Amino acid sequence: MPENPSHSVGKVSLIGAGPGDAGLITVRGVELLAAADVILYDYLANPSLLRHVRSDAELHCLGRHGHGKLWTQQEINQAMVDAAQQGRHVLRLKSGDPTVFARAADEIGALKEHGIPFEIVPGVTTALAAGACAGVPVTDSRFASAVALVTGREKPGKSDDAIDYGALAKFPGTLVMYMGVTSAPVWSAGLIAGGKSPDTPCAIIRRCSWPDQETYQCTLAEIGEHLHSGSKIRPPVIVVVGEVAREASADNWFQQRPLFGQRILVTRPEHQADDLAHTLAELGADVYLQPAIKISPPHDWAPVDEAIRNLHDYDWLLFSSANGVRYFFDRLFELGDDLRAIGHLRIAAIGPGTADTLTEYYLTADVIPTEYRAESLVASLQKEAAGQRFLYPRASRGREVLPQGLEAAGGEVTNIVVYQSDDCTELSPEVVEAWEDRPIDYVLATSSAIARATVRMLGDRAKETKFVSISPITSDALREVGVEPAVEATLYSMPGVLNALKSHVAGNK
Repeated sequence: MPENPSHSVGKVSLIGAGPGDAGLITVRGVELLAAADVILYDYLANPSLLRHVRSDAELHCLGRHGHGKLWTQQEINQAMVDAAQQGRHVLRLKSGDPTVFARAADEIGALKEHGIPFEIVPGVTTALAAGACAGVPVTDSRFASAVALVTGREKPGKSDDAIDYGALAKFPGTLVMYMGVTSAPVWSAGLIAGGKSPDTPCAIIRRCSWPDQETYQCTLAEIGEHLHSGSKIRPPVIVVVGEVAREASADNWFQQRPLFGQRILVTRPEHQADDLAHTLAELGADVYLQPAIKISPPHDWAPVDEAIRNLHDYDWLLFSSANGVRYFFDRLFELGDDLRAIGHLRIAAIGPGTADTLTEYYLTADVIPTEYRAESLVASLQKEAAGQRFLYPRASRGREVLPQGLEAAGGEVTNIVVYQSDDCTELSPEVVEAWEDRPIDYVLATSSAIARATVRMLGDRAKETKFVSISPITSDALREVGVEPAVEATLYSMPGVLNALKSHVAGNK
């Protein structure tokens, strides 16, 4: 064993990322992702899992077939050993389960050889996920009480007859073939030659638990027609062989979700995107995050601070966005005030999203218009606007309908910029790569500023997708930059956007 360095040795965690869906990783796996110094990850591990890592963590993708250099197993082993010997916590993130056809034994051997402590966290392997996500249970009391997991691709150097197809053909249960696309003609013929019926039902499951999961049914004799070196069905693939596949159907709960398979671009600011992205993913969508605008504190707090010091001069607080609520009240608290400072004020909110944000501060809006737009808020307030003084915490840009409408009704409006709204100009590498593979199906435009910024950022790509608009105002903004929205919400809120999108997708199936 090599001599240990003077500093303490780190550790290595081998973590199963599950079959694809980021929600299928274990709680322990997430804990370790957040604690690790170095992450070595397979490309088949869902990239959204990397959101759990520390901002200063060192990330290494181990390569993807056909996309640059693939790390060898020796290089992976050496990288783990080197980093651990520097006292760092190394996390090896593997798709599926680390101990099921994932070379865990090779990596554990290298760690033991160098005296490096390690931990193994199991993951959901694809064979088991198939029952839940593809409707193909690998055991069924009617058909199979045993299951065998078989590799369709042996380690280089092993004998070609390492797998006894005759014995497997006689196995009294279900066979699940991993990594068997290019070798499918060989192993399917081997099973038939060993006595397995050519009519044995099979289910081919590609990208199990991913938003583009595919399920095909055939017989064992037909496997070679679907899977081969030039097959259109590309890895990752497993094949379930046995009677349990007889009743498999492509129409399962996972693929029946209303937005299944739809690629959707969420363009809200980063801090507002997660909840919407999660809801879309629950509905089956393949979600990509690309902020179109960046929200940040104002360049100058002085006007805001002055308004807060003089809150006694106002009768109303106006809020047209959730960001306006958060930045105003967070600044109020930073200055040492509390909610007693606004005890005499009435509050108007443009819609339910803004009103919900007020509840985070234990406040209830006095006025919410029936239509969630500035014109409707003006209409709701104009009868009592005369002589009233309104404080309007707002963005650095936006429509002037609200202040102009209330002033025309006899009110006095003080605008204060509580947050800066700036356009993002470049697409993330992840979105560019996804688009090159296949254009995004839908882009969500949830404000006029987001609509304009998104179209500018997408450039010619804007012609290759469909835009979903939150309101007629946002639709007009899209038309101003040359895009006709494919979908427009009738309820001008996030639930309204989702309902309109689901209806449009259902109508086009």
